[in-house]
Amino acid sequence: MGKIYILGLGPGDVDSLTLGVVNRIKSGDKNFLRTIKHPTIKFFNDNNIPYESYDYVYDMKEDFKDVYEYIVEDLIKKAKEYKSINYIVPGNPMVAEKTVELLLKKEDKDLEIELMTGLSFIEPMLELLKRDPISGLKIVNGEEFDIKDIDINIDYIITQVYNRRVASDIKLVLSEVYGDEYEIYVVNRAGVKGEEKLYKIPIYELDRIDGIDSLTSIYIPKVDKIIKKLYDITDIIDTMKKLRSEEGCPWDREQTHKSIRQSVIEEAYEVVDAIDREDEEGLIEELGDLLLQIIFHCQIASEEGRFNLYHVTTQLNNKLIYRHPHVFDEKKVEKSAEVVYNWDRLKYNKRGISTYTDILKDIPPLPALMKSYKVQERAGQVGFDWADVDGALEKVKEEYFEVIESINAIEGGDIGEIEEELGDLLFAVVNVCRFLNVNPEVALNRTVNKFIQRFEIMEKESIKMGKKLEDMTLEEMDELWNKAKLHKF
Repeated sequence: MGKIYILGLGPGDVDSLTLGVVNRIKSGDKNFLRTIKHPTIKFFNDNNIPYESYDYVYDMKEDFKDVYEYIVEDLIKKAKEYKSINYIVPGNPMVAEKTVELLLKKEDKDLEIELMTGLSFIEPMLELLKRDPISGLKIVNGEEFDIKDIDINIDYIITQVYNRRVASDIKLVLSEVYGDEYEIYVVNRAGVKGEEKLYKIPIYELDRIDGIDSLTSIYIPKVDKIIKKLYDITDIIDTMKKLRSEEGCPWDREQTHKSIRQSVIEEAYEVVDAIDREDEEGLIEELGDLLLQIIFHCQIASEEGRFNLYHVTTQLNNKLIYRHPHVFDEKKVEKSAEVVYNWDRLKYNKRGISTYTDILKDIPPLPALMKSYKVQERAGQVGFDWADVDGALEKVKEEYFEVIESINAIEGGDIGEIEEELGDLLFAVVNVCRFLNVNPEVALNRTVNKFIQRFEIMEKESIKMGKKLEDMTLEEMDELWNKAKLHKF
């Protein structure tokens, strides 16, 4: 059995070393330092205390994950060889020390681990900044910093900003959310007397500062609620709560799931319209409106004690993992078509769907064109389909002539028959769209918009002529229509 004492060196000042750590360093057990790039290495040198360092591993391995795993495995070997060793890390062993996290997972009956604390860099950093963390403080790893780590409503510290490359990567992520001009703090050597440096800078200057090293951290202050220009999902939830409260909006308070259900459809269509128009600003706005519907429904349900946004996000994420076994369970797929097949199969299994008729019935009440497309697509999965687009086109011709016949027989027939035949014709046209990978809903919407644009040109031309459309003959309007068709949209 081996034992590893994990010792914290504090933020860098020798006076911050605890008496227990000093005694353990001088105990006679071998000392292994993760790195000598720390001011307290002077204490070892001044007192002739022997040590070995793992700095060489950083040059030997390509990424930090491999470095940490190598150090951990080597420490376990040395603990078994020497029975008892000291592993010494900067700061507090339980703050931003990946090797310590990995070592604690290895502890068992053959390996004992004892932690001996040290002052972390956080306390002197907060003292230098004169910030109280009572309203929330988050600490994140600069090596792996990503947009998901950002929280605009609390202060946070980005640590392990080892060099300009890491700082540059962090700058790019921060700029995406806060913009280039948002002011942040860069702190170097917090807790090392006489060497502390504090910079207040806009984000764009982050990788231009000299002296960025292993003792550099970044402090991001939360967005000021008084002059706030940036909001996240938490802010939207708070706003929705306010609107639904007694001090809020009477209209918002009165709404139910059913009263606003139509808005979900309308906002979804407006998102599609913005995409079709390639309107980026419009898309941002419409996606926000669609998100509002989700927040609205979650707030209503939360007030009723039924569910909240976390239930929605949890179920969604579980579904994504379950339906992507080729990503999360290492199941191999070669083509996107296989991905779609597996997705559908898993979905049907979950819902207890066993027959192909059930698969067709499982389609929700979508607009008719979209529903037609999906029904035909699913029927085609069992081979009930034309061999190619030619068969689908012939069916369009057949249904067209049946419409003509039903119209000719209207005097002795029923308008319901014409409706049925027109439905068949539309269904056949959708099938052609499917063979050509054209979404019929999108195609028809484009045509509607094109019609409106051409009609607008017609009307403008009629005004130039000093005439009103309603006073023009059909032939005159046809002439203007043909002119309008010459414009490209």
